[in-house]
Amino acid sequence: MPLPYKNTLIQNAKKLRRNMTSQEKKLWYEYLRTYPIRFQRQKSISNYIADFYCFKAKLVIEIDGWQHFTEEMLEYDKIRTESFEKYGITVIRFDNADVDKRFDEVCMTIDMTVGRLMDDEAV
Repeated sequence: MPLPYKNTLIQNAKKLRRNMTSQEKKLWYEYLRTYPIRFQRQKSISNYIADFYCFKAKLVIEIDGWQHFTEEMLEYDKIRTESFEKYGITVIRFDNADVDKRFDEVCMTIDMTVGRLMDDEAV
């Protein structure tokens, strides 16, 4: 079953793909682009655009910059996550510092999460 999306977000998603943050670029070009299970960048899902999405694992990966740590944005991100979860999607979040300073741990967490989700699906 395809995920719902808004046509109006497609152009914005394309723009975000062309203008990824340095942390998004690092995660994409140094890890996710060649990951054995396909990920998509800036995937429109419902009313939102996820940074990275893996259809097979039903996993969204979000990379949060400093602006995500205000009270308003924390609430917005909570609502976003709940929206994704309604479609059976798991969301994991990393902040920019995680990608910059603990890149190997970020990759390991993603790999373990994908593995767990794929195992759960097989059961």
